[in-house]
Amino acid sequence: MMDFPLDLTLEDGGLFLRPLQKEDFPKLHKLCSDSDLWDYFTHDLSKIESFKPWAEDHFLGKRLQLIVTDKNTGEFFGSSGFGNYSKRDERVEIGWTWFGKQFHGKGINPRVKKLMLRYAFETLALKRVEFKTDVLNIPARKALRKLGAVEDGVLRSHTLLHHGRRRDTIFYSFLPQDWSKIN
Repeated sequence: MMDFPLDLTLEDGGLFLRPLQKEDFPKLHKLCSDSDLWDYFTHDLSKIESFKPWAEDHFLGKRLQLIVTDKNTGEFFGSSGFGNYSKRDERVEIGWTWFGKQFHGKGINPRVKKLMLRYAFETLALKRVEFKTDVLNIPARKALRKLGAVEDGVLRSHTLLHHGRRRDTIFYSFLPQDWSKIN
């Protein structure tokens, strides 16, 4: 079970993050219609029937999936989540992140990651925050490096993707000293 408040909200001057609700599915699905968005994902959210399996871990308390919106207008941009939390080991993973194609390259993703990193390090006082992605997902890898994440290594044939390919997963992380450099 995640040890996060179910009503967690994070925000900066223009972004607002809050937990996923079932009522969000129709608005989120409008952002997901391009099947190319899901090449590196375990679920193809361009199909409405994929929302329930994708969201299941959130509703079971295994992951905290946050909806990313415009703080002023309420417009939906996408989603990101906290998962694989280990209280004993003082670590969490940030991932399950996606944004509507029209919001790519707008600087939303790094702002979201910084809000989540701030919460992990400054509120929860964690010792490690992990990220993982497909080794073939070059845009995600570049974004993580640009943010300041440290590459940890690759796990071969780690994850089955929705279209049947087994991905090699590359891990990145932040430790408190890494966070202090970008904060």
